Amino acid sequence: MKSTKNIWMAMLLLLACSCKKFLEENPTNFLTPESNVSSSKVARAFADAGYQNLQGSMLGGQSSSYGGNTWNLMEFVTGKSGSDLGQTGFVTFQTLAYNATSFYFDTWWQNLYKGIGACNLAIQKIPDITASDLTDADKTNMLAEVHTLRALYYFFLVRMYGAVPNVTVVPTDINNLKLSRSPAKNIYDSIIIPDLLTAEVSTLAWSDNTGRVSMGAVKALLADVYLTYAGAAINGGDTYYAESAKRSLEVIQSGSYSLFPAYTDMIDPANKNTGEFIFQVQYAASVPSTNPLTPLTIPNYSGISEYSDEYGSVYPTDEFYASFPAGDKRAQERQFFYSKYKRKAPATDTVYFSHHYIYKWFDSVAVTSTVKSDLNYTLYRLADVYLMYAEASNRAEGSPNSNAIAYVNAIRTRANLAPIGSMSQADFEQEVWLERYYELCFENKMWFDMIRTRKVHNDVTGNWDDFIGHTTTAGATFAEKQLLFPVPQQEIDVNPNLLPNNTGY
Repeated sequence: MKSTKNIWMAMLLLLACSCKKFLEENPTNFLTPESNVSSSKVARAFADAGYQNLQGSMLGGQSSSYGGNTWNLMEFVTGKSGSDLGQTGFVTFQTLAYNATSFYFDTWWQNLYKGIGACNLAIQKIPDITASDLTDADKTNMLAEVHTLRALYYFFLVRMYGAVPNVTVVPTDINNLKLSRSPAKNIYDSIIIPDLLTAEVSTLAWSDNTGRVSMGAVKALLADVYLTYAGAAINGGDTYYAESAKRSLEVIQSGSYSLFPAYTDMIDPANKNTGEFIFQVQYAASVPSTNPLTPLTIPNYSGISEYSDEYGSVYPTDEFYASFPAGDKRAQERQFFYSKYKRKAPATDTVYFSHHYIYKWFDSVAVTSTVKSDLNYTLYRLADVYLMYAEASNRAEGSPNSNAIAYVNAIRTRANLAPIGSMSQADFEQEVWLERYYELCFENKMWFDMIRTRKVHNDVTGNWDDFIGHTTTAGATFAEKQLLFPVPQQEIDVNPNLLPNNTGY
């Protein structure tokens, strides 16, 4: 009996030791502030981490809503969108009844700051890396990438929420996490613009077909930042319009980008990171990195695809669609929109929709077979930069120059519209604004254009209304509170120093 007892005790000790060793973890698939950084691969991993939250920020799923996505927010609030789904919170935004606890605001905030945190860590760690296969130029370019990404994340934050916490270092003390908000101008002056000027002096290539930040992306973002800084709410004026025009013209004249001949070239996965595309959020036809916009924009339960969920989350209002000029190719069937499609079974049965739906994100391969969209999501493309140059140079110089007119006409020619000629400064500016509405619709650009210009195109009258006082076709009227979104209540709950909230919330 004593012998048996000893055997059991020995087995228990052996199992205890084995379990202890088995449960000991030495994770190798992520980096922490304490990670040993001693190779070019680790440096590259730090830089690449800055990209990870682009997907979550720009096209992040909203777990508490069916068909909800961060992308929806910037389209719902324009008053130019409808939705087939009540679960997306659409009615709340259609009626402008949203508040600090509404969908999307918290998801945007969290993912943007996660991206900033990854960039801060990379900026802190990369300069200290020593490796035989890592040159100073390599480090400079990696830092240029993450400075650009940090600027991008902050650019979204200040346009959405105004004053936000200024975080540029990796926190080391839990007692210093409850930061107050810093004015938007301070964020521009101390982070966004300096980050991009730092990236601008790197030796990044003008284009990058892998999807990483290129010099074209740096300059396009800087042009957008300066254009926004020149307008409301910072009101920087002509100096910044000139800086915007300078950067956008450099992108155009680099020769690295060209307009696609056909609009459908933009929904061909073979064209990712090439041609017209300057900077895109990367997706692949594999879970979990498949692009969600195709199922989100297919008419709800229309039965035209292999997707089990066809959401119909966002589509253009009838009034916005009808406002396109007569003959505009962008409004023709299967260009930017579509109104009918063959049902998947039987294939001869055509479904006619009750509205025009968005074709810009229609991945035909995913729809008919794979159910996994391989399309990227575009943040900047050449047409956008053409229009930024046209607007900024017109403001800076007091009238449209020949280049500005030519770039607008390049966009109009592709749309089968007649070219414009000489125009006054004011008329040309409104022409550019309108081209931005039509060319860049449903690319999350329109809301930010409304905010910085303080103007909204009235789809019924054709006039340009003041932002404050404009009434949407749904009968909701923009007020001062709509100029900024509310700081999410759940962030205030853990950090009361974020108070006071924005006007009206």
